[in-house]
Amino acid sequence: MRQVKYGLLLYLFLMLPPVIHVSESIMVIHMHMQMPLLVIVGILITPFLKSRFPNFFSTWNKNGIPGMLLFLIIVIYWMIPRTMDEAITVTEIEIFKFISLPFLAGVPLRDSWNKLTKRGKNIILTCLSVIYVIVGGLYVFSPAQLCNNYLVAEQKALGWTSVFTALGIIVFLIQSLFIHEDEFEEADTV
Repeated sequence: MRQVKYGLLLYLFLMLPPVIHVSESIMVIHMHMQMPLLVIVGILITPFLKSRFPNFFSTWNKNGIPGMLLFLIIVIYWMIPRTMDEAITVTEIEIFKFISLPFLAGVPLRDSWNKLTKRGKNIILTCLSVIYVIVGGLYVFSPAQLCNNYLVAEQKALGWTSVFTALGIIVFLIQSLFIHEDEFEEADTV
């Protein structure tokens, strides 16, 4: 239950007006720090929600695929430039961000990840890397300003960080082809 308290404390911290202002003032911090931290809030509070609503998770997310699809839909939605822009200017969209990322992305991610096979996890990671490359290319190579609230230089910085995130995921996928977790688990038990 300690992680639930940490999740709630992180959630309250992220909702403080000065924290919101600082985290949304720089585009890279907005997308690659504030939004993932909101997903982490959902990951941390998932055990509490699963203990409160066990039938809901076992009924609607038996094999993890529905939860991962919901996670991917929410992540893609928040990578759209206009959505990021509206999260700053429209209060309702800002509220939706603080609800959707923890509860519609973080909770399904934690509930679904262990239910997926290794192949399913690799497919999700491949999809995320492709999404990040596409978004990164969009932000880097777009000649126009995509977000009214951010400068073109910030847009390009976000694009490059997205591309490097995709490269990190790809490196992880490649190394997972050569390193098998089972070998390490056997070594720990000996």
